[in-house]
Amino acid sequence: MMYIRSCFSRRLSRLPPSSTRGFATSSNNVDTLIIGGGPVGLSTAYHLETINNNNSSSSSSNGSSSITIVERDPTYARSSATLSAGGIRQQFSLKENVEMSLYGRDFLREAHDILRVDDDEVDLQFQEHGYLFLAASSKGKAQLIQNNKVQQSAGCTDIHLMDPSQLKQQFPWLNTSDVELGSFGERGEGWFDPWALINGLKRKCQSIGVRFVKGSPIGAVRDDPSGCILSVDVLDDEKDVTRYNVGHVVNAAGAHCNSVMMTLAGNNLLHHIPVEPRKRCIFFIHCNTQQEYIVPQIAPLTVCPTGVYFRSEGLIREDGEPTGNFLCGVSPNQDIDRAIDDMSDLDYADHELWDEVIWPALYHRVPALGEVKVKSSWAGLYEYNTMDQNAIIDYHPEMENVIMVNGFSGHGLQQSPASGRAVAELISLGGNFATLDLSVFSFERCYENRPVFEAGIV
Repeated sequence: MMYIRSCFSRRLSRLPPSSTRGFATSSNNVDTLIIGGGPVGLSTAYHLETINNNNSSSSSSNGSSSITIVERDPTYARSSATLSAGGIRQQFSLKENVEMSLYGRDFLREAHDILRVDDDEVDLQFQEHGYLFLAASSKGKAQLIQNNKVQQSAGCTDIHLMDPSQLKQQFPWLNTSDVELGSFGERGEGWFDPWALINGLKRKCQSIGVRFVKGSPIGAVRDDPSGCILSVDVLDDEKDVTRYNVGHVVNAAGAHCNSVMMTLAGNNLLHHIPVEPRKRCIFFIHCNTQQEYIVPQIAPLTVCPTGVYFRSEGLIREDGEPTGNFLCGVSPNQDIDRAIDDMSDLDYADHELWDEVIWPALYHRVPALGEVKVKSSWAGLYEYNTMDQNAIIDYHPEMENVIMVNGFSGHGLQQSPASGRAVAELISLGGNFATLDLSVFSFERCYENRPVFEAGIV
């Protein structure tokens, strides 16, 4: 923990002016301040406190927890995770993404023990019904074949390539007339309850000493020569300001990560994070049982060549009949997909997407879905990495004790166990990874314009 001690010593010897100096009503010393209490921030706290406890080195000078999470909305009403489809898959083109989601898979499978508090187990309702990617062109087919080689090399033995006849046999409700190849993960992929994961992680973190604060960062004290953040001022729900003297700061603020960085840097930042908040919509639909067409009893999360995705929603009925309930969505066309500035845009889903893009694609791929009813819809935030749609897990070069864990572009929930572990390793091991080498997600690639593209973006 030499790195933390160096930052604390700088704080004691040099305290530059702060925009909020004089307003703080109290102060606390924390080894690590995590900004953002979603799955990534919670996972970081869990893994870091677990490492600290294992090393018997978790302590603070004033007796408070060495880790504090700052979350502005503990109801998670507009959390990207709780408004998502809750998917997890290993079907990526980049080996590091595959490996991260493999750890996520194992974490979900063992969550009932990992997140147990006393005798209370956690049920994440992990339904391993799979992901199904479809290709309708020679280029798409070649990409699935290449992806499968990467996946197999990473240990994904449950992902299989299927030709149209195999697809039709396993999924008789699927129109395969224009499909050249499919890729199906029969185990280890599917969906789970994001809310249960958040609650489970939060309760576990609280049980091992992590402190939670409802509030937002409004200013910071920064050491001029090094850029080291010495303290962060947090405005809480009671309009009081608390100054947190910090060793490390973790930016796990999701789609709001850029505003957090500007707050920490005092609006003086040369290298910005190429991440912006975008809007994504999900539609909950129902399809009645039909005589002419087969309604899927359980549809894996199916990604059509158009980018439209759908999956079953709800548990299998006891009588064996399909529930007829599905979730579906699509990313908007690049021509209209833009950052949102007004959060009120999230008050409604864009039904033009349903009418013009989603429904025609569903009807073509699953004829039974030609007659459906939209039961509900909603919109949520999507932290979009504008450069390469991949994560950034690294220290910021201008603030040597600030770690960014941002830009997952739809993968943050499923990769939260692995990304949290990675950040915990960076902090506890002096800037090094241990279990997975995730240096490919360095921030350096951003300001040097060296994108690392992922072909499996949904």
